[in-house]
Amino acid sequence: MRAGVNLGLLVVMALLAFGTGRAQMVTTMTNEALKVPQGMKPQEVKPEGPFLADVDTETPYFQCIDSAQVYLDSHDWPLAERWLVKAVQTDPENPSNSMVLSNIATLQRYQGKLAEAVKNYSLALDLTPHAVTLLLNRAALLVQMDSVQRAIADFERVRDLDPYNTEARYSLGVLAMERGDTKQAEDLFNEIKRVNPNSGLYNEGMALLYKRSGNYGRAAELFSQVIKVKANAQLLGHRADCYLSMKRLNQAEEDIRAALEMDPEDGYLYLLRAKLNKLRFQRDDMQRDIDTAVSLGLSRDYINKALNE
Repeated sequence: MRAGVNLGLLVVMALLAFGTGRAQMVTTMTNEALKVPQGMKPQEVKPEGPFLADVDTETPYFQCIDSAQVYLDSHDWPLAERWLVKAVQTDPENPSNSMVLSNIATLQRYQGKLAEAVKNYSLALDLTPHAVTLLLNRAALLVQMDSVQRAIADFERVRDLDPYNTEARYSLGVLAMERGDTKQAEDLFNEIKRVNPNSGLYNEGMALLYKRSGNYGRAAELFSQVIKVKANAQLLGHRADCYLSMKRLNQAEEDIRAALEMDPEDGYLYLLRAKLNKLRFQRDDMQRDIDTAVSLGLSRDYINKALNE
């Protein structure tokens, strides 16, 4: 049978959703924020660039992809990965292999197999070296692995390939901010505004800068503008942190509650609630939140430092 490719079979997981829903988006540069959220579902997206629309979907290659889809639907990531690997082995010259390798890499990242994931993103890029999404995905993974200079090279490559890409500029800005270069960060965020005046990433980046400098009121205002367009747990967490610093405890509580409803397995949100409970002198509740944050991957040293700031 000849048919159009079922793009739902070529799955790229949403990786670092920071209010955009895109797999390639970098959120913050902390290990807690860059981890793949537990329970995250695969997201169907269309591949970039030309793609064969008329292929034989009954070949062994696409039968392997069909099998992978079955295991994706049942959240069995190792078996889904195994079938995608078999697809590539079945037809090493298939023009769809760049997308399949990208999907293998994303599944491996989801399982914590980071070195293997980098290798497969790189193999996919060997086939499609100008694929912006692949470069962004590999860059985000490299940041997670503390290979920041390699990540910067990928983000800069995207910046060269796509003069209007805002994600790479945002990510480079956050990296600059993390190493203390606030001037470069601000320049990159202003560049976002020039290339895409409607991008919320400008407000988001500037909000992070204001928060870092201690201007919590202005930061909260900018976070609010982004949240009005599309709220997510991380943005609400950032705004809650600003409210806590301003002792606006009821507003902080509302944001933390809403964020936890969206992502109940984000340890940083429990840290924020521990801060709130500390300010309210609710010691037992604070300790429970600390223990939950630790169980979700935050270190006690990190938590203690945050609570004593």
